[in-house]
Amino acid sequence: MNRDAEPPKTATFESPNAPRVPPPPDMRPEIVIHTQDDDDRAWLQVADNAWVRPLMFNPMMGTWTDIMRAEGAQVLNRHHHATPVTAYTLEGAWGYLEHDWVATPGTFVTEPASETHTLIVHPSAGHMKAIFHNWGPFIDVDDEGNVIAVSDVFTRLEIFREHYRNNGLGEAFLDNLIR
Repeated sequence: MNRDAEPPKTATFESPNAPRVPPPPDMRPEIVIHTQDDDDRAWLQVADNAWVRPLMFNPMMGTWTDIMRAEGAQVLNRHHHATPVTAYTLEGAWGYLEHDWVATPGTFVTEPASETHTLIVHPSAGHMKAIFHNWGPFIDVDDEGNVIAVSDVFTRLEIFREHYRNNGLGEAFLDNLIR
């Protein structure tokens, strides 16, 4: 099996013995995104040499999923979460100043609620790309742990709606990510 082979963009599989069961009438369709073909405008710059690309927003559950990528060994931000967060590393290396582990491609991380940590792009790779699933508010803090900003699924939707409206992708681009 060639693991480096590019998967097909679309694939159909027909089985004569498996009839298609219609979905419930109020169900929204799945989200399928091939980010390797992304328009650069899909990414929002959040710091020097750091960008975020949303994959899904779920206002009903208060969650969102995104990809973060950054170039150059750097300290990105100190924060904590009111709820757990999960992450999966795609490229490079990252971690938290407060821990001695380093996340590299294939690393899965689950973060407990309320732990304050400082995201870094680890110098061993000098870049990172990871998927983060946030289950609730994201709380930026200063060096003493004082809250300086709070964002949630709704404030993130506002930020990305404006970003896509202003860069020509349009609000429909964002609306397709809401479930």
